[in-house]
Amino acid sequence: MSSTNEAGGSTPDPPGVPATKRARAKSATLWGVVGGFAFLVLAQGYLLLGGDLPVPYAWLFVVAVGVTAVSGGLTYLTEHRIGSKRRT
Repeated sequence: MSSTNEAGGSTPDPPGVPATKRARAKSATLWGVVGGFAFLVLAQGYLLLGGDLPVPYAWLFVVAVGVTAVSGGLTYLTEHRIGSKRRT
């Protein structure tokens, strides 16, 4: 929860304040997108180096959506544990 300072701007919460559900969801979504893009980059690099994948090229995007959903979900479920241990 941000507070408003005298100039009308908002100040960030002090360390140790639990994140709101909306902030956790936004963070998890962004980490999910990062995971999906990282998968596509790694798969593309593997293909460029002459590797052969067991799925057709178009299916990589379907797998990337799955990676995005799983990594975002895991991030949402575990983010509060990392925050409670004061690790970033």
